[in-house]
Amino acid sequence: ALTVRFITRRFIGDYDPTLEMIYRHVAVIDGEMAHFEILDTAGQEEDSLQIEEKIKWGDGFAVVYSVTDRCSFDEVMRLCFLINHLHSSPKRSGGSDQPPVVIVGNKKDLQFDRMVSTEDGENLSKALKLPFYEIS
Repeated sequence: ALTVRFITRRFIGDYDPTLEMIYRHVAVIDGEMAHFEILDTAGQEEDSLQIEEKIKWGDGFAVVYSVTDRCSFDEVMRLCFLINHLHSSPKRSGGSDQPPVVIVGNKKDLQFDRMVSTEDGENLSKALKLPFYEIS
């Protein structure tokens, strides 16, 4: 839903969160055209080789968890470690350039179902030295 909102600027309530999709989008950022290919992994359980291939494919990452799902939050550190590890590999061209990564806590409007505090997200982002946002 987050990806669809970015592309269409509308909230789509009827969204299948289990469907993996690649979205293509063009936007003007700072006066320049930017072409996006966004892989929405939909948080599916996958083996480590599939996850690694998807991480190698990306040039930037929004690691999204649900504030109503502690398990999704617990995956953030592992995914950020994998991103860092795979993109610092000497096999990659350049070798040392790290891609932009942001941690996003989603569903902030569901306060009564919250299992992850804003402070938990902030503390993790500080520990990983990554930007953090909570959104709905």
